[in-house]
Amino acid sequence: MTGPIIIVAVLLVFPIVVGLSTAALAGVLGYFLNRDAEVRHEGSELLETNI
Repeated sequence: MTGPIIIVAVLLVFPIVVGLSTAALAGVLGYFLNRDAEVRHEGSELLETNI
């Protein structure tokens, strides 16, 4: 009886874990890409127009 309970628990938790991990990955990637853009375009007057 333990096997089906574990399988159901994994099936319920798996989509949540995948969703949160991809959201965290998107946040980290966005942070580093934003930082890279600021370094590459340092001194540009267009950076002041970013919100």
